[in-house]
Amino acid sequence: MFAVRLVNLIETHADRLSEGLLHRLKSSDQCSLLLQKVPADELVRRTHEIYRNLNDWLLTKTESEIEERYVGLGIRRARQGVPFSAFLWAISATKEYLWEFLQREGLLEEPLELFGELDLLHSLEHFFDRILYFASIGYESVRQSEAEHVPRIHTVAHR
Repeated sequence: MFAVRLVNLIETHADRLSEGLLHRLKSSDQCSLLLQKVPADELVRRTHEIYRNLNDWLLTKTESEIEERYVGLGIRRARQGVPFSAFLWAISATKEYLWEFLQREGLLEEPLELFGELDLLHSLEHFFDRILYFASIGYESVRQSEAEHVPRIHTVAHR
């Protein structure tokens, strides 16, 4: 199946993809605060994990496993002080960089393989959408927790 070959190609080139993505993020104004708050080696490890284990993420990981991982990542990034907009940009860049890689490799041009590509595209979109959704839950939980711990100022009416 063509989609399996695409995933294998991605997993095989995970190191190159992770390093290339980091370079892309470094040249992005939208990610400057992300890069100030998160060590580069951590970003490389996270993207490498996605690229290297893509088959597992798409086929074997359950919704709850994805939820656990990416709610946790949302919490971590929020606590690191990464603006949510920068986080969203980085996830979108991760997906975009992956598609550019496949196009450069000339693997998204064979019309006879369209159904395999569409199936893979759907799986990737589904996976990245879930990353964003679950990470946003993590962000929201940190913001809610911070809001609950803000001391309330009570004013007493002077008579």
